[in-house]
Amino acid sequence: MTDLITALAGGVGAARFLTGIVKKVKQENLTIIVNTGDDIEMHGLHISPDLDIVTYTLAGFVDKTKGWGIDGDTFQFLDALKKLGVKAWFSLGDRDLATHVYRTERLRRGKLLSEVTAALTHAFGVTAKILPMTDDRFETRIVTERGTVHFQEYLVKRQAQDRVLGVEFAGVDSAKAASGVIEALKNASLVVVCPSNPIVSIGTILSVNGVRDALRQSDARKVAVSPIVAGAAIKGPAGQLLRGLGLEVSAFTVARLYSDFLDVFVIDHADIEQKERIEKLGIEVKVTNSIMRTLKDKVNLANVVLKA
Repeated sequence: MTDLITALAGGVGAARFLTGIVKKVKQENLTIIVNTGDDIEMHGLHISPDLDIVTYTLAGFVDKTKGWGIDGDTFQFLDALKKLGVKAWFSLGDRDLATHVYRTERLRRGKLLSEVTAALTHAFGVTAKILPMTDDRFETRIVTERGTVHFQEYLVKRQAQDRVLGVEFAGVDSAKAASGVIEALKNASLVVVCPSNPIVSIGTILSVNGVRDALRQSDARKVAVSPIVAGAAIKGPAGQLLRGLGLEVSAFTVARLYSDFLDVFVIDHADIEQKERIEKLGIEVKVTNSIMRTLKDKVNLANVVLKA
């Protein structure tokens, strides 16, 4: 019987880690459940940043320097909008626009986000199954001293400069897991929680109805990689968000957030002193280099996770 792997993923950090995973396992045996709390409508288009980052990365088209967008893309459309006086603060490349136009048109015709995602991944030659966490409206909003704003406005427009007072998930009460999500968790031999933001990437997925229960009930081995190293996020605003919620910025905190379902937690050598604390949560700990500077680093980290 073929071992099936299901991954929970955010954007850039997850995509880089998955680059290592697909060097060790066939994409056909991999299902990736992706955060859609970051989705936003811009200029009349439905943008799914994390779905696109994962797809572009596995297709080999991603801008490796930025970790998002299409390599070698231009931004003439955005420049033209700015000349018209539009506040175009969210970067959309010219080739990238084709993805968003395609998605938006089909959603308006009544297709589900999961159906459109399947068509896009097929078109890009990705054979892993990429699933949005939900087909329903779900919006991550950040509570700041200046008001409550969409996550993208907090992160991109305001450059994560506002003090975080809280995080809200609009639509969480009614959002159902997309078709295939629960089955992928229950049927997997291994579930991997990628090194993504535990609040607004993985936390969103876990908040969707049925997902956390499916993880608890699954017979799969459940392994997570810490996105926090030496008290700081490897990338993104996880530190600011954890602090804003009154939580310690540490690998231990991430392990505790996942402790109700997790079997193994992978931490960096820099956090070796937290190993015993995490083990007291009933979680096995693996210590390795988790900073992914090179492809070799990604593959080595993937090896540690797969062997766990």
